[in-house]
Amino acid sequence: MRGLIRRGALAPWILTAVAGLGLACGGGVNDDPILRLSAEEAFAMGKKLMTDEKYDQAREHFAHAFQTAPNSEFGRDALLLQSDCYFEAGGEFNLIRAEAKYRDFNNRYPTSDRGDYVQSQIARSLEGRKRKPNRDQTETKKAIAAFEELLALYPTSEYAEEAEAGIARLRVSLAEHEFGVARYQFRRGLLGASVNRLKYLVDNYPEYPETDKALCMMGQAMRRLKQTDEAQKIFEQLRTEYPQSTLCKSIPRGAAE
Repeated sequence: MRGLIRRGALAPWILTAVAGLGLACGGGVNDDPILRLSAEEAFAMGKKLMTDEKYDQAREHFAHAFQTAPNSEFGRDALLLQSDCYFEAGGEFNLIRAEAKYRDFNNRYPTSDRGDYVQSQIARSLEGRKRKPNRDQTETKKAIAAFEELLALYPTSEYAEEAEAGIARLRVSLAEHEFGVARYQFRRGLLGASVNRLKYLVDNYPEYPETDKALCMMGQAMRRLKQTDEAQKIFEQLRTEYPQSTLCKSIPRGAAE
């Protein structure tokens, strides 16, 4: 049998079979209908699909429009809308991809008049991935930094007010994280560490809406540490600054016990 197969005779046979298989299966990658579209056509179809919230399909059309004409108006807008599709789809994976696409847009088109919007979306993509207060706050801090960069680069932007509001929200998350750690330390008997954490919270996050709780816990921790004078000052601060607070009302005036 081996003698019947001459050297070089097998290759044409294989190529013919593969070609026939390709025809039977309907062709190759060039049959993708998206690839037949011009950049303008793909862009228009992508916008329609995005309006219908078909983000995966829309993103494919925008990707083709960008790859076909990356330096055209359609191409630039297509890259930005790819980013928006990831952002609107939501979820941690999509938000990571959204941030990466927005940063890619900034790198490719640093002089774009959409720079403030892109920076805002980078910050929002990071904010959407922030963890609960009892978890790591790396993404929260990155989001704050991104909003601060927006304010520094585009102080008169229409997105500046939103950035300030975003920073305020995220700072509350950081403050809640600090309070949660301090409460854990307090309950575990790590009173000195709890006091230090609470002092940091009160000094660095004066806008924290539950500062009265932080002051009350700080005073209680100091009292247990026999830091009587310091505890009394904290309780007086609580009464003076938060007269309507229901906390620590059982503590007699003029005494830390």
